[in-house]
Amino acid sequence: MESREKVLIVDDEENITELVELYLGRDGFEVLIASDGSKALDIFKEEKPDLVVLDIMLPGIDGLDVLKEIRKSSEVPVVMLTARESEIDKIVGLELGADDYMTKPFSPRELSARVKAVLRRSKPKRGLEEEVISRGRLTIDKSRMRVEVKDVGEVVLTAKEFDLLYVLAVNPGIVFRRDRLMEKVWGYVYTGDTRSVDVYIRHLREKLHDNADSPEYIETVRGVGYRFKSEKDV
Repeated sequence: MESREKVLIVDDEENITELVELYLGRDGFEVLIASDGSKALDIFKEEKPDLVVLDIMLPGIDGLDVLKEIRKSSEVPVVMLTARESEIDKIVGLELGADDYMTKPFSPRELSARVKAVLRRSKPKRGLEEEVISRGRLTIDKSRMRVEVKDVGEVVLTAKEFDLLYVLAVNPGIVFRRDRLMEKVWGYVYTGDTRSVDVYIRHLREKLHDNADSPEYIETVRGVGYRFKSEKDV
């Protein structure tokens, strides 16, 4: 019998964890619960969950510090779940490596849908994984998830950064709206906030040494979204 995917829920509100456990359990997940940051890290190391739903406001070690520790050794998908609504909290979480972000109060059905989408996007892709793309000084190896820039060397990207770069690079000259990128990379339909796309684009540009004012690879189309420059644009 195939083992169920494990989801670690980290939240100190018992009513929240019970509700999430109920819905995710119904959807076939094995649910692990931690009420504080220290316990969350212990369970994470011992159980190796497939995904973490992580609150920011936790007793002891807060959620952002827990995320920092997780990212030191793992690229496991993390969905931030918090009562905080400030933009800076969301951006910090995304910059630390969160894959998605939801604020309380939330729909448990939507959370379950987000969990499924993030897990689906994090799994190895089939079909195009043997393709190697060359764009100017940039080489993208899909099968090995490896990116190299001539005269620079290998560029280390997170799984989400790689997926975003690949979607753009495999369609040079095509303008992608932010909501479309969220659908293709994050795996779910636009729900009102596309700021995470801008955060990841900024990270990509920094790692690729791509100047936003005079881009070699990723170009901003004002009021619309982004595109990867085609050879005729160079």
